[in-house]
Parts: sequence; structure tokens; C-alpha cells
Amino acid sequence: MSKLEKSKDLIRELAELLDASTLSEIEVEDEGFRIRVAREVPQSVNYGVAPAAAPLAAPAAPIAAPSEAPAAVDTAASAANHPGAVTSPMVGTIYTSPSPDSDVFVTVGDQVKEGDTLVIIEAMKVMNQIPAPKSGTVKEILFFNEQPIEFGEVLCIIE
Repeated sequence: MSKLEKSKDLIRELAELLDASTLSEIEVEDEGFRIRVAREVPQSVNYGVAPAAAPLAAPAAPIAAPSEAPAAVDTAASAANHPGAVTSPMVGTIYTSPSPDSDVFVTVGDQVKEGDTLVIIEAMKVMNQIPAPKSGTVKEILFFNEQPIEFGEVLCIIE
């Protein structure tokens, strides 16, 4: 196998690895031979406060109508300290419905029962349903569909 064929195979393998991970680039160097595979990453957005910024990718519709957009919380800390705060149990990507064609699980004003699915968080290619920890009314939603979410980040407020 020629050096060029080996290079093409290595590039394919690195591209597949890049697609299967959250990495934005991979670089390999061996005896002066260097290959770098990268993908364009959308500009990052700070989601520390209620979603006042645009989502990362193409405009994903918020789960509430524009007139019912999530109210801004003074700070992320005040949302986290709210007694009805529901936080993310993991890092991943949040989905508001079971499929793109389905209705969202919850919207502001919905009544939920303990155990009802609020969202799905994809982590390492596994879809994890996140249940409501208590019954009540959804007062605030602090995320957008397909938004990256961190462990402990407030998802919504249930009162």
C-alpha cells in the first residue's frame, strides 16, 4: 500500500472519529508526517442566563411561542436557588420532543405530574428521558431545542 493510500485511509478514519465525537479537530504527527482534520464549529454562545441569545445552530424554535418566551431570570444563581428549579442530571444535547415532527413535551403554563417526561437529553448517543421531579405548573423554561446543556444547569422551574 502506497504512502498516499495510507494517508487517505488515515484521513477517513480520523474523519469518522471526528464525526463520532464532540471534537472539532484531530491532528496526528508521525516522523515529520502530519495530518490535521477539522470541522467548522458554530460560534459558541454563553447559556449561563436564561436564553436571551440565539441558539448555536440554525434558528431552533423555542418551546414557547414568541409571546410566551421564557422570562429572563436575574442570574443563573437565582434560578438555581429557586425551590422549583429542575436541573440537568448530565451533560448532553437537549431535545424538546421525541422526534422533530412530534409536539414538545412541555411548554410554559403546562401542568405536569411527577414522573412526566420534561425533555430528552442525548449523551454519548443515548437518549435519556428526564422526568419531572414533582407535580406542578411549568413557570419558566430556560433552554432551546438542540441546545448543549451542562450538568447542573437549570432546565425549568416547576411550582
